[in-house]
Amino acid sequence: MDEVAASLVMLGGKPRLKSKPGRRDMAENAKLKTAAAANDEMELRVRHMHRRDINRVWEFLKLVFRDVNRETVEYQRPRHKARFLETYEEEGVEQLVFEVRRQGKSDLVGYAEYAYEIIGSDSWMNHRYFEKRGMRPLFVEEIAVHPDYHGMGVGSFMFEQIEHAARLRGCTHIVLEVAENNEEALRFYRKRNFQKLDAAIFMSRRIETGGELLTPRRLKPRRPAKA
Repeated sequence: MDEVAASLVMLGGKPRLKSKPGRRDMAENAKLKTAAAANDEMELRVRHMHRRDINRVWEFLKLVFRDVNRETVEYQRPRHKARFLETYEEEGVEQLVFEVRRQGKSDLVGYAEYAYEIIGSDSWMNHRYFEKRGMRPLFVEEIAVHPDYHGMGVGSFMFEQIEHAARLRGCTHIVLEVAENNEEALRFYRKRNFQKLDAAIFMSRRIETGGELLTPRRLKPRRPAKA
């Protein structure tokens, strides 16, 4: 009785047996599922950044580096929007946006910024270091992936694009900066055979506070004059 009741539907107020799906119905259902899956597929695309993207990308960078910048000495993105605008106008800087196409919509999921030479008067890079070692680097200034898209291959695709650009320009190395306590980023780079170039690190020492003026100090005895 339970099995019969489970297959009943109400039509016109009277219970009637629900017909089992035929092969045609099953085929149609399969097509619908395939179409739904296709609509749900995400396609990652890359393009050059345009002026109309500036505000959108800036807000994206603030989101991506919000937590990282609370834990690092140096800012992991341009500190001011004005500097970001200057970067857009600067010659020799490539800025790429990575978007996911899904159901006719585009979501910004990645941003990369790089140059083929040391850019800016405030750069920490020393070009002689690379010249001495016969290196022709591509310098990655910024790379950012939306936190909701970590682990989905976005970062890998971005580095494939950067490496492709480096090969086209005859570069021998990709050089970037990463905070030593940004463990997630370090794991990502080490997995891709990045190696540390310089041993420079930020150091600090805690200062014990006391009175405004130092307490008296006994001097060392004067050395006797030589005869």
